[in-house]
Amino acid sequence: MRIAVAALAALATFVAGVAASSGSVRPEGARAFTAAPAEAVRTPAAPRYTVEVTGDASGSGWTGRERVGFTNVSAAPLGEVYLRLWGNAHGTCSAPPIEVSEVTGGVPAGLSVGCTALRVVLGEPLRRGESATIGFRLRIRVPAGIDRFGHDGDHAFLGNALPVLAVRDGTGRHLDPYTNTGESFYSLAADFDVTLDHPSNLRVPATGTSVHRPGAPGRTVTTATARDVRDFAWAAGPFTAVSGTSATGVEINVYADGGVEAADARAMLEVARAAVDAHAGRFGAYPYTELDIVLDDDLWFSGMEYPGFVLDRVRPTALVHELAHQWWYGIVGNDEYDDPWLDESFAEYATDLALGKTGEGCGSELSWAAPTERITNSMRYWDAHPARYETVVYDHGKCALHELRRLIGEPAMETLLRDYAAAHRYGISTTAEFKKAARAAASRDLTPFWARYRIDG
Repeated sequence: MRIAVAALAALATFVAGVAASSGSVRPEGARAFTAAPAEAVRTPAAPRYTVEVTGDASGSGWTGRERVGFTNVSAAPLGEVYLRLWGNAHGTCSAPPIEVSEVTGGVPAGLSVGCTALRVVLGEPLRRGESATIGFRLRIRVPAGIDRFGHDGDHAFLGNALPVLAVRDGTGRHLDPYTNTGESFYSLAADFDVTLDHPSNLRVPATGTSVHRPGAPGRTVTTATARDVRDFAWAAGPFTAVSGTSATGVEINVYADGGVEAADARAMLEVARAAVDAHAGRFGAYPYTELDIVLDDDLWFSGMEYPGFVLDRVRPTALVHELAHQWWYGIVGNDEYDDPWLDESFAEYATDLALGKTGEGCGSELSWAAPTERITNSMRYWDAHPARYETVVYDHGKCALHELRRLIGEPAMETLLRDYAAAHRYGISTTAEFKKAARAAASRDLTPFWARYRIDG
């Protein structure tokens, strides 16, 4: 999330330029993986989420069931899993917005981390290669307040509303606290099959590809299918909608609340069509067939991304940034709490490229407020120094990438990011892995560059 200033003139040029050169977008290559060292194994792997929930008349209350399948790919036995209930950060432990009950396949062992983590002890520890499924009854009550998880009048936003599995990797179990400064999220690519039973007067934009069919009288059943995504989000409300298709065939739907002018919604659709193709041309094809964008100018932030789903104000530059996150966190994942620069700096750099900005001279503005300040600091540091988060992670971070491009040359930088995105498609990026890839692409010693921009790891 970031408050961003719209650059309308640049965006007009950008939209026209992409429309004129849409034939240059690179085709999707084969899905690529690199073997991870044993200590980097991440588990539980291959999550499979099946959700069936029914919404109330307002779209802010949902009840039903969720099932989660997974496999242990670590040599260490897996005797427990944790569900992240991120939405509970917006409520209290005595009356949490997200309630899990009637657990099957394991025994719930209590909430922790501000009631955003639920430990579930499995009946038998899973050896490497073994799989299990847990199920539970789910109740979601969207809190008041316009946020990524909140409702504004008759419009509800359900970001981080579904419980997802916490990751265990070489550094242990990741049970980081929620942050409003940035994001805390870290999850593995998963498959979601979500059925939303809702009043027919409410539209439900969502992650994945949606199919609608009649339900009970006055109700519609929307089935959303998403493959290789890290999370699932949706919204509910009497949105207006406008749709179009990008030059590379991505169906884009823009949903707007009553405060957004129809002309603004259409303009944002054009920005999205151009941005998706521009990012795809640099970082690999957008792998999903549908993309939903929800506009509400009362959001306290300019934009927030989820796989195939974006919340945004009418801020074209912010939309280009959030769409860059479809690659930098969505397709190429990372630990957003420990390594926020790997998605925010990269998305901001991608936004500059899409808008034709070269970053010329931005390194001259490099300044540090403390010896401990680093582009690579975690959200723990930025929650303690929130006034510096945007300057360092967004601005210094994108400047670092612009400087790296000047150091190694534009063709080498283009190849570096394209190949890096392909190698980490649906995987996880780390600072160490990116630095290793950059060193391999460079014909010079990058040690002074890493030191100047304080990129550790």
